[in-house]
Amino acid sequence: MLGVGDARPEVEGNKLVPTEAYGVRMMSMALLQPGDKPMIVRGPILHGLVKQFLSDVLWGELDYLIVDMPPGTGDVQLSLAQLVPVQGAVLVTTPQDVAIADVRRALRMFETVAVPVLGVVENMSYFIAPDTGNRYNIFGEGGGQKLAEQYGVPFLGSVPLGMEVREGGDNGVPVVVGQPDSPQAVAFRHVAEEVARQVSIEAMKPELVVLGKAK
Repeated sequence: MLGVGDARPEVEGNKLVPTEAYGVRMMSMALLQPGDKPMIVRGPILHGLVKQFLSDVLWGELDYLIVDMPPGTGDVQLSLAQLVPVQGAVLVTTPQDVAIADVRRALRMFETVAVPVLGVVENMSYFIAPDTGNRYNIFGEGGGQKLAEQYGVPFLGSVPLGMEVREGGDNGVPVVVGQPDSPQAVAFRHVAEEVARQVSIEAMKPELVVLGKAK
């Protein structure tokens, strides 16, 4: 999706050098094990992979380190929460009830492991027909915002469904670069601004001190 599918990470001082595209440094198992070989890993191995991606990659100075996690409440989420002090989680859903049920469980899980929920993003919120301009709520309407209101977390924005995102991902040119004025690109920038705002708010909160130890 960033146009680096053929890249192979270099090794420097026993650490992996992340691949960079469009000013974003990234590391993925897809770069380490290309082709169609399946990744069949169990919980303990996943824990080790998360730890390696955090500690054995030369990330350098970063504004943000974003971990794209699989949906649900699995081993990767728990490992990340155990390994590093996570600033916060961004929950992504589509409007329909089935997706929201999974995100609701994820929200509760992050609360349990003391990871702040920065907010909810609703993806594939609606579709605007290019020939008529009519809006269609293919997957339902307002589910993400209702979830955010129900649990008292910020609603970070909605992203409309559109071929621009799919085409950009297939071509390796993100929609915010290839079609920066598209509704999808505008929505992504808005979401990014809201996430950055919530991260700043979390960073400014005072630490809770219990018996002389910061928590």
